[in-house]
Amino acid sequence: MNYEEAVNYISEVPKFTKKNKAENTLELLRRLGHPEENYKIIHVAGTNGKGSVCAFTATILREAGIRAGLFISPHLVKINERFQIDLEPVSDQVFLEAFLTVKEAIDGMVADGFYHPTYFEILFAVGTVIFAREKVEYLVMETGLGGRLDATNTVKHPVATVITSISLDHTEYLGDTVEQIAGEKAGIIKEGVPVIYDGRNREAERVIREKAQEMHAPAIPFYGEMCEILERTDKSIDFVLNNRYYDSKLVRVPYLAEYQVVNSSLAMMAVRVIDPEKRISDETVIRGIAKTRWGGRMETVLPGVVLDGAHNAAGIEEFLKTVKQVQQHRPVSLLFSAVVEKDYDEMIREICQEAQFSSIVVTQIEGDRKVEAARLAEIFEKYTDAAVFARPKVGEALDLALEKRGDGMLFCAGSLYLVGEIKAIIGRQTVQQH
Repeated sequence: MNYEEAVNYISEVPKFTKKNKAENTLELLRRLGHPEENYKIIHVAGTNGKGSVCAFTATILREAGIRAGLFISPHLVKINERFQIDLEPVSDQVFLEAFLTVKEAIDGMVADGFYHPTYFEILFAVGTVIFAREKVEYLVMETGLGGRLDATNTVKHPVATVITSISLDHTEYLGDTVEQIAGEKAGIIKEGVPVIYDGRNREAERVIREKAQEMHAPAIPFYGEMCEILERTDKSIDFVLNNRYYDSKLVRVPYLAEYQVVNSSLAMMAVRVIDPEKRISDETVIRGIAKTRWGGRMETVLPGVVLDGAHNAAGIEEFLKTVKQVQQHRPVSLLFSAVVEKDYDEMIREICQEAQFSSIVVTQIEGDRKVEAARLAEIFEKYTDAAVFARPKVGEALDLALEKRGDGMLFCAGSLYLVGEIKAIIGRQTVQQH
């Protein structure tokens, strides 16, 4: 089996299927020799911001000269992005060798009457093998969906857990109140293991604190008043962080979105929790934040072109905060798409209610989760007087959106799958130019 065949094998396993019980995943890890016990794990859950917190944390560790792995989801362009060593996706060969090891274990399990692992369970197992073979000291690990029942939660002894902002998303799987979803996320809290969490939502905080007390886990909250924003540009925000770990430290986060102030602060706090002796200096931490690059989260990919994977109510709310900041000094246009399981009608209503766009281009993501571009355009026209254009093909939609934006700023949002397709298109164009 070659690399392409391995990727196809994984891709054909349904992504949204019933999860196996933890015992099934533990059996797979047992057959692999429990590779997840070979490194120190920082386990991150939450509704929005998980990937960003992971990226900030991993960048700080790299800046400190510590060999660190990064396990994230989803990937934007290529599956290897999910498995990074010192922020570089692993090679096709490293991925393939780990997959073949996992595939052999899966074949044995199925022959012995166990359930076949799901899409994400396979990727998690492949990651555990890769990071053990690559001899990382730390692994920064993002949950797939939820926390309590997630495959990653079979890890027994993380050195810290982090819970980012919590809001309503994937309600069909996780519950339809913030408290229920917080309960699922708080399921990653382990006996005696410190939990760093976003404490700005009081309902979520109460659930997290109760779970932490039950597990005798030190609970370390982030509150908004710990930060003071000093300056904003189109590319960065300067803020001061002041809490039990940092004494009025000036930090530059290289994004224009205010939510990255929260995510970078959570990462900074997590690093102090795992490194109380300050092996990693404050200056190294702050340099790591400034150097962090995280694809598709308020990412500037071309001059005046920003990609943001906002794809749920809380993500759209944060996205709109940034748009409204930018609108104060330049016009803004939008390229949008969505997938079928999201409440895209409500997303579009809120976008049109809160922001003024000079033009809007809508497109569609191919596959069984797509929403037709014409349908999205119809909804936008219901809520806005701005010019709306529908282009089913992402490449044509991007070209039109770039043409329509003039000297303003173009935001591309609504789906991480849209972000991935745009990044792939820009990547191909860059290669052709060279």
